[in-house]
Amino acid sequence: MNSATPSHEGIVDVHQHIISDPFRSLLHRRGITGGAGEELAPWSLEQTLDTMDRCGIGVSMLSYTISGITIDDRGFLKELCRASNEALAGAVAQSPGRLGGFAFLPLPDVAGTLDEITYALDTLKLDGVGMHSNMGGIYPGDQRFDPVMEELNRRGAVVHLHPTDIPEKESRKLPWPPYIVEFIFETCRAAANLIYSGAMDRYPNVSIILSHAGGALPFLASRLWTGEFTVPGLAERCPSGVLECLKRFYYDTGMAANAAVFGALLETTDTGHLLFGTDYPYMPDIVIGGYLDEINRFTGFREEDRGAITGGNARDLFPRLRDAIK
Repeated sequence: MNSATPSHEGIVDVHQHIISDPFRSLLHRRGITGGAGEELAPWSLEQTLDTMDRCGIGVSMLSYTISGITIDDRGFLKELCRASNEALAGAVAQSPGRLGGFAFLPLPDVAGTLDEITYALDTLKLDGVGMHSNMGGIYPGDQRFDPVMEELNRRGAVVHLHPTDIPEKESRKLPWPPYIVEFIFETCRAAANLIYSGAMDRYPNVSIILSHAGGALPFLASRLWTGEFTVPGLAERCPSGVLECLKRFYYDTGMAANAAVFGALLETTDTGHLLFGTDYPYMPDIVIGGYLDEINRFTGFREEDRGAITGGNARDLFPRLRDAIK
């Protein structure tokens, strides 16, 4: 690892996945062993903490992903979320000061999701919630999810938004798994819908972290902006403006830490909205170390920016971490 990497205690990884035993076993019970072109990764709490130590990560925020997995049985989805969130809270409790977590929500079941938000945030004391780029083919910002967004806005909640496959899977006849390309555009679709639907203006207290540096979003910022002049009603739905909404998103570095992306991000937002993320356990140690090296090498960041990106911004977003990180 680069010797200039910030100290172990200060680094916060906002994009790590947990594949707990209840999560894995319940999916296996339905014959599901993976999605989006890859199997569920091996995972254990011990391996996670060992990797964090090797890579110099002080705190990791864990989330579940069912990218590329379709679950139509809402009763099973609620069961899966409840068991998975309890396992997540258990892992956090076993590792005080080292872990936090985003609750797994049973969307598109709105009533079930509202119940799970209450349980996960009030009883389990998790740090935020996770969402996918589309849930049952419905994108964040859709009015059907307004009750969920209203509750998250009331709470001033943090959302970690992760991509999944496109809803019309059968329409994609390309020789690579969806996480190679489609995920990047899925994150962009979700973010664009949050803006174009007016959700970013209606729910200003919700802080949204976009995985993988927002996917294609920073590179399409000016194209999205032109919609203010060409898309009927957009100016009324989004009075703060497209570019201002883009500045409000948070962007993590998972699978997106390089100079080209950093340059585009600095044209889109400020360094106060950039967060370190790894996508562990789907990314190995050597890649994680490379992310940190890229942050250190990028000449557009000042030293104080590097400290903010690798930990300071996360501490501001999750005040609980201030006591955990010395």
